[in-house]
Amino acid sequence: MTVTVLGAGSWGTTFAKVLADSGQDVLLWARRRDLAEAIAADRENAEYLPGVRLPDRLRSTSDPREALDGATTVVLAVPSQSLRHNLTAWRGLLHPDATLVSLAKGIELGTLRRMSEVVADVAGVGQDRIAVVSGPNLAKEIAAEQPTATVIACEDHDRAVALQRMCTNGYFRPYTITDVVGCEIGGACKNVIALSCGMAAGLGFGANTLATLITRGLAETARLGAALGADPMTLSGLAGLGDLVATCSSPLSRNRTFGERLGRGETVAQAQAAQHGQVAEGVKSCSPIRELAARHGVEMPITEVVHRVCHDGFHPGEMAGELIGRKTKPER
Repeated sequence: MTVTVLGAGSWGTTFAKVLADSGQDVLLWARRRDLAEAIAADRENAEYLPGVRLPDRLRSTSDPREALDGATTVVLAVPSQSLRHNLTAWRGLLHPDATLVSLAKGIELGTLRRMSEVVADVAGVGQDRIAVVSGPNLAKEIAAEQPTATVIACEDHDRAVALQRMCTNGYFRPYTITDVVGCEIGGACKNVIALSCGMAAGLGFGANTLATLITRGLAETARLGAALGADPMTLSGLAGLGDLVATCSSPLSRNRTFGERLGRGETVAQAQAAQHGQVAEGVKSCSPIRELAARHGVEMPITEVVHRVCHDGFHPGEMAGELIGRKTKPER
């Protein structure tokens, strides 16, 4: 059985490697023909994962028809805000019984939908056929085969277990849950909190500030998750706290490093240019998360401040005063 991964960025390529190292035959789709050909010829994605040899069980193509021909497991590894556009082009090629796996972490602009909801809407499939993967999964560390764990969430427990077996190997340990909502809310919100931690680091603040932002960031994420029906235990696990700590702490985190540039005084445009034109997911997701929170009457002060910095011209240096100066209250 061949598993198809649509998207040859760093995480898509890494997850394709995980699957191949777990014994699956994997077909990796790249948008650009030259990248697909280079991967096939060199056994390396030099653009996104330089120096990492890709397994022989991993093949590459730029033809979506070839990629999806007969594929019964399809991994969607494109950015959250382009998922709808891409999947619209692919939906006519999907196997009628395919399991669709989302790696994207975000909330869609405009619709305020989670990624599994976007997949269900565009592909016209039930939630029991959609799985999401989330956890402390920095691509470069996993590609280097450093030990890590993740969560596979699907309403259909048996489908989650089948996917678990497909990607378990000596360095990658997946757990299963049925709480898709909690898994996706944790994955989306942690990018925003990581931006705030990066800003704090860029301003010269230390470990106390970082720990405060992580902890209070988890609290506001949990409030939103609860309002949407998530299991609180999900957000204290790998898809919540685990992913949050990794993304907020590591220099490999695009959101953390993007925020750090903002904290040092760069504009969003300058930070984007410094990161080869790539905007961190949290910059885009902070606005729909803020809207989603307002719709459900959930207070998310860190998310509010990040939105104001990224989109309203608020200076990161004012962030601490804004948050510390809020009305005092019990922790819980």
